[in-house]
Amino acid sequence: MTGRAVDQVLPHPGDPRLFEPYVRDARRYVQLAEAVNGPIGIPVDFAYIWGDALDTLERLNPDIRLVNLETAVTVGGAPWPEKGIHYRMHPRNLPAISAADIQCCILANNHVLDWGYGGLAETLNSLRRAGIATTGAGNNMAQACAPAILDVPNKGRLIVLGLGHGSSGIPRGWAAQPERPGVCLLTDLSKRTAEKIAQRVSGLKQEGDVLLASIHWGGNWGYRVPDDQRRFAQALIDEAGVDLVHGHSSHHVKGIEVYRGRLILYGCGDFFNDYEGIGGYEEFRGDLSLMYFPTLDPASGRLTGLRMIPTQVKQFRVNHAAEKDVRWLRDRLDREGKRFGTRVEIAPDNSLRLLWD
Repeated sequence: MTGRAVDQVLPHPGDPRLFEPYVRDARRYVQLAEAVNGPIGIPVDFAYIWGDALDTLERLNPDIRLVNLETAVTVGGAPWPEKGIHYRMHPRNLPAISAADIQCCILANNHVLDWGYGGLAETLNSLRRAGIATTGAGNNMAQACAPAILDVPNKGRLIVLGLGHGSSGIPRGWAAQPERPGVCLLTDLSKRTAEKIAQRVSGLKQEGDVLLASIHWGGNWGYRVPDDQRRFAQALIDEAGVDLVHGHSSHHVKGIEVYRGRLILYGCGDFFNDYEGIGGYEEFRGDLSLMYFPTLDPASGRLTGLRMIPTQVKQFRVNHAAEKDVRWLRDRLDREGKRFGTRVEIAPDNSLRLLWD
């Protein structure tokens, strides 16, 4: 979530005006964050927000780096009417995404159209010019629902499907149509919908390919995983041959499942946001997050391991989490993973490792 206040601390801040009921200037969120943890030192350079994550990425060197980008990237457009929160970042601040060599941005979320169809068009054009693949939103239904296909040299391809569901707050009117821009929005989480996705990707997956479904679903707070989400995730694996489900929308980490050897992340939490000075949900520790490094066998798509690096956002920067916070994350993932048969152990380097039945 690199819009709003985060955009204001980067080298090219956009118009700070907001259309929220209580805060009318994005710089107010910067002030709230600084009141909690001290001055940020504005403007920061593009790499600043990634902080310790850059060293982690260099050390672990993943084949693919992808994120759910939950903001419009635009200076134009008009705020979507009757929507309480509008996120955007200036296109000239996109090097803040490129600083971590992000290869793909999933756009099927409840902020990509905050600045209307014009804002979406500029978002898509800006990311394309930056050489970043997208999926989940487009100028029509075919584009919105088209997967991003990423080559992994000497291994195969990662096929990424960006999907959104109304439970995350995506307005129904944002659904892409054959001749209207929008989001690749799921009508429901039924087996029939999973079968339709299976038909769409039929023939696309080749030997050595890994298929990832990235889904924006569920509320912002709360650990409960609804039964329909679990059934749908499993149906995607059973019916569509999905190898990994990447769930997001919750502002904190949720339970993890391994189903038939496939990884299901029901809620990854916010890796980065501007909530640092905002109170109200402290028990969920939204300041803590994880970098997820799953290892999959490309021949079968099965999970062979999941390493997670605990992080904390402080002064709009990603930092290594302290030992006590690593234990807190371990305990939460253990508690929430119990129903799924998963648990977590702390490695000597303070990373987390998933164990499953």
